[in-house]
This record gives sequence, structure tokens and C-alpha cells, in this order.
Amino acid sequence: MRCALYCRISTIGHGQSVEMQLRDLRLLAERRGLEVIKEYCDQGVSGSKDSRPALNEMLSDARRGRFRVLLVWRLDRLGRSLANLVRLLEEFRADGVELVSLSEGLDFSTTTGKLLYQVISAFAEFERDAIRERICGGLRNAKAKGRKLGRPRLIVDAAKITRLRAQGHSLRAIAAELGCSHAFVNKSLADSRTARVEN
Repeated sequence: MRCALYCRISTIGHGQSVEMQLRDLRLLAERRGLEVIKEYCDQGVSGSKDSRPALNEMLSDARRGRFRVLLVWRLDRLGRSLANLVRLLEEFRADGVELVSLSEGLDFSTTTGKLLYQVISAFAEFERDAIRERICGGLRNAKAKGRKLGRPRLIVDAAKITRLRAQGHSLRAIAAELGCSHAFVNKSLADSRTARVEN
């Protein structure tokens, strides 16, 4: 069976090296009788980043079915946040890729691994719900104190927009000058044209 190795180190030149991770993962692949088709290494990249060059390439190859097993040294090499890890696990499942983590002794294709996946997913959902509850509680508290929620209402002189447009200013330039969006300027001009037609 074809497999891939993924390694990551956060800093370069502080005694850290992907070679140690690669050596251990190559031995694991050999013990399991897996053919290593590619090694993906992110060096000097934080695990908190969702987008990393080697990770992105590995995910793209997984979608194309280039390998069926992914070996990692530890789960935190893939991602630091629970939500990010769950998202990656879901992608692997959809692509038919089995994840094996050497240090934790986890194989997500086994019964125990599948159970752990369910537990991780439940914790991630709990974390999302807790964040949502804190945000809603904060909004309710602000409302109870009489604070206005949302962006302040933008008051823009429609006549000025029409005048600036007549002087040859672009929609983007008008939006920048008045501190509003390009779409708002466009809508204001359309509304004023409709009003002239109706009059």
C-alpha cells in the first residue's frame, strides 16, 4: 500500500530537524510493509497556520488518490488547534486516507482510532458551541447596557456621489473619498437614475 510521510518543525537552527521524524517514520513504514511515495516537510512553520506549503501539497495529492496512508510523528505536527485537526481528519476520511500517528500509537483505521476520532469531533463541537455561547452572552450583555450593536449607520450624500461621477471620478475613487463601498456608490447612482426617470 502506498503511503506518505508528513513532518513539521516550528523553528530552524535550534537543534530541531525533520530528519529525526523522517527516520522514525521510514522505519514505521518499513515495519508495516508500506511503500513511501513522498515525504512532505514544512520547516520553520507554525502548527497554528492552516495553510503551509508542504501541507497544502500533501492535501492536494491525497485528494488525487496518490497515497492511501499518511504517517505523522505526532498529531500536533499536523495542527495545534482541535478544530483544525478535526477538519483535516474529515478531509482524510473523505479522500480515503488512513492516518497513523507514531508517538501516540494511533491508527485511525482501527476501531480504537475511529472511537478517538468521534471523541475529538465531540470536543471540537463542544469548543465551537462554547465560543458561540460566549459571543451571544457578550452581545446580550452589551444590549442590556444600551450599547448599539453592529456597524454604525453610514450617511452619505447621494447628490455628492452623482456630482463626483459627473466630474469623471471612478466608482472606486468616489468610494475611497466618501469612506463607503464600491457597491454602495453603484447602488446610489442607480437609485438616483431611477428617481430621475420616474420624475
